[in-house]
Amino acid sequence: MNELLVFICGFIAVAIKQGTPLLFGSTGEILTEKSGNLNLGIPGIMYMGGVSGVIGAFFYEKAVGAGELNPVWGVLIPLIAALIGAALLALVYSFLTITLRANQNVTGLALTTFGVGIGDFFGGSLAQLFGEGGSLSVKRSSTLFRSTLPFAEDWGAIGELFFSYGFLVYLAVVLALVAAFILRRTRIGLNLRAVGENPATADAAGINVTRYKYAATVVGGAIAGLGGLYYIMDYAYGTWSDGSFGDRGWLAIALVIFALWKPKVGILGSFLFGALYVLPAYIHYGENRMVQYFVMMLPYVVTIVVLVITSMRKKREHQPPESLGLPYFREER
Repeated sequence: MNELLVFICGFIAVAIKQGTPLLFGSTGEILTEKSGNLNLGIPGIMYMGGVSGVIGAFFYEKAVGAGELNPVWGVLIPLIAALIGAALLALVYSFLTITLRANQNVTGLALTTFGVGIGDFFGGSLAQLFGEGGSLSVKRSSTLFRSTLPFAEDWGAIGELFFSYGFLVYLAVVLALVAAFILRRTRIGLNLRAVGENPATADAAGINVTRYKYAATVVGGAIAGLGGLYYIMDYAYGTWSDGSFGDRGWLAIALVIFALWKPKVGILGSFLFGALYVLPAYIHYGENRMVQYFVMMLPYVVTIVVLVITSMRKKREHQPPESLGLPYFREER
């Protein structure tokens, strides 16, 4: 029984670590979509956040040399670099879709390709010049991000379950809760939801639609970029290699639908998706690979089921913003 408890706690802890990038990505995308913008460039933005953080950490470690890293700067430099890199890519998307009114679906997909390409170029170049075996390591900075609470090991399974994570895990939960509070309890959130539902009416009420769309998209992109930073600096132990991020960006977008555009639901959903993502590693298939592939499909299958159910029930609070994906042109009011 004790071994089973340890196994379950260990599995949940791994699921939480795996789900944290998804939580960052989904929280950022929920904020973006609440403004009426559908940003399918989230995978590229998360990728950009990861490589920007690695570049910041690499040059800081190089500047320090063999000396000891300052814990504050060792965390702040990659963190700020990731936020700036992701926000810049989100700003490009905002300019194209809000100011130039380009098609949001096409722009988002192009942004994903662009973000991954830029990440592979800069990350791959540094890996070729200074890395080993096609990968780049910033393990000293990674250690700072993976630092856990000092009493985590003393509390056994409970410590592993609740206190054995780096600070970015707790930050992801806090940001989701703050986003939920802002959307439901503040005037800014009310205005943002109004912009996403009916920008023409919001504009007529004196709300600056363009400002809200830009702010939500750029801030949402910056938050999503932290998911890429977490994956590299914490989950991957500070090792960058091209294409290592996998399909987590697309899972984050799917999670938005699963969470019904509610950040608080996204917290539980991200950890559930994280559990489903790592579940194949805990199942013994033998020679039957079909079961493995089915288990790997589960996050997407669950999302489709939720989408079908919510579409059939047609409850307004479970639907996306009415103007989602539609450009707004003031003269067409």
